[in-house]
Amino acid sequence: MSTQTRLDLPTGCSVTGTLRPGFETILTREALEFVVELTRKFGPRVEELLARRAERQKEIDAGKLPDFLPQTHAIREREWHVTSIPADLQDRRVEITGPTDRKMIINALNSGAKVFMADCEDSMTPTWDNVVQGQVNLRDAVARRIEFASPEGKSYKLNPKIATLIVRPRGWHLYEKHILVDGKQAPGAFVDFGLYIFHNHAELKRQGTGPYFYLPKTESHLEARLWAEVFRHTETRLDLAPQTIKATLLIEVILAAFEMDEILWELRDYIVGLNCGRWDYIFSFIKKFSRYPDKVLPDRAQVTMTTHFLRSYSKLLIKTCHRRGAFAMGGMAAQIPIKGDPVANDAALAKVRADKEREAGDGHDGTWVAHPGLVPVAMEIFDRLMPTPNQLHRKLDDVQITAKDLLAIPEGKITEAGLRANVDVSIQYMAAWLGGNGCVPIHNLMEDAATAEISRAQIWQWIHHPTGVLDDGRKVTVELYRQITGEELAKLRAQLGEAAFAAGNYERAAKILDEITTADAFETFLTLPAYRAID
Repeated sequence: MSTQTRLDLPTGCSVTGTLRPGFETILTREALEFVVELTRKFGPRVEELLARRAERQKEIDAGKLPDFLPQTHAIREREWHVTSIPADLQDRRVEITGPTDRKMIINALNSGAKVFMADCEDSMTPTWDNVVQGQVNLRDAVARRIEFASPEGKSYKLNPKIATLIVRPRGWHLYEKHILVDGKQAPGAFVDFGLYIFHNHAELKRQGTGPYFYLPKTESHLEARLWAEVFRHTETRLDLAPQTIKATLLIEVILAAFEMDEILWELRDYIVGLNCGRWDYIFSFIKKFSRYPDKVLPDRAQVTMTTHFLRSYSKLLIKTCHRRGAFAMGGMAAQIPIKGDPVANDAALAKVRADKEREAGDGHDGTWVAHPGLVPVAMEIFDRLMPTPNQLHRKLDDVQITAKDLLAIPEGKITEAGLRANVDVSIQYMAAWLGGNGCVPIHNLMEDAATAEISRAQIWQWIHHPTGVLDDGRKVTVELYRQITGEELAKLRAQLGEAAFAAGNYERAAKILDEITTADAFETFLTLPAYRAID
């Protein structure tokens, strides 16, 4: 059914997605006018920044490794601080993340975590229904009227005390193909950010909180500057008090690790912290150095936060943030509780505890978990090791991190088991993503786009470099990869049965994976070809 006859659209705006009941309350003329305004005013800057990413990649491919910027030396050396941090963001010791479906939102807000990051990005497949229904769900959550009834008859509603809500819009590279402005797709970031803040800023204020955001995939301080300009414009346009909008930015690209001071400086009126987006960070390391045979990483399972380059990045983030009065958030624990296997469950929880004890001990101000069952585990550790609301007092003045530290390659092996795991995770995750689910439990880990990106990127890296050799001496080749892919698909078919396998997008996923894995050029994001394959 065409939406054009049912929506009152601004001039130059077209909406091609199907209009479900209730969507018209989100896609109002006034809200779309705001999205159109953001797109027209700032869309060209997004295009320029994406072009700059491509140019920077060419420079890296030509041998210019990243380093701290000489032209911003003064910003790094001067003493300055970010501006005020709201009361409900002062204690963020445990944060839970997940997509914007109704049941997830209710369970996450009720989980006992201090913060829930509602994700419009890596853990949500951006189907049209997910994008708009997610905004309906967020609006209802902000108004405290969200409810959900399961097919089994179980009802869900919010507790009197809930977590503080933060929303993560899509990154600059993702566009929304169902909303066109002057014939071009609108940046997904402006759709997610614009619709959420337009509909909810007044109610958020009435509830005693504010429009808070997590900013993903930032590669430079120039990209952070654009967000600052968007925030400033939005506050003026919506008649909000200056510095009402607050943001936490994920350092999940290796290039951004060299510009943390500069990113905080650009966003100083709005930013309250940085986050160690560890999984995307590992993926970005592979991607940015995809042409370097001496920067091939071992099995994903061996690339832990205790390796030198990741521990260095984590400590530099803490030091930089605390010097500037901003919070340093720790990374995601991908483990989930394992029902029916006490031994395996204990082992998984032990990994979570060790990870969170490292984070709290190093000076992080909080951490992420992906499952409500892990909130008490992480909370106990941060309560014990961080009795204060945060650890801004821990300056890490003795920590000195160099470019060499950030670029160090961890030791380890490439194994057949690691290759098989990467193939399996890539196929299973992408199959679920194509079916509309971007947050998937696989082998007792909660996988999202970032972890799937690592898996498929490692396969490409191992195939394309002479250093991609298994510990038994075999070279990882296209032929070996395709052999293993066939075997893993056969396992899935046997486990699921023919009907479930055929309905599960597994062969479609394997086809997309094969195309990007065997291509000469490294595909910048898995979600780009996958997005073209969905409605």
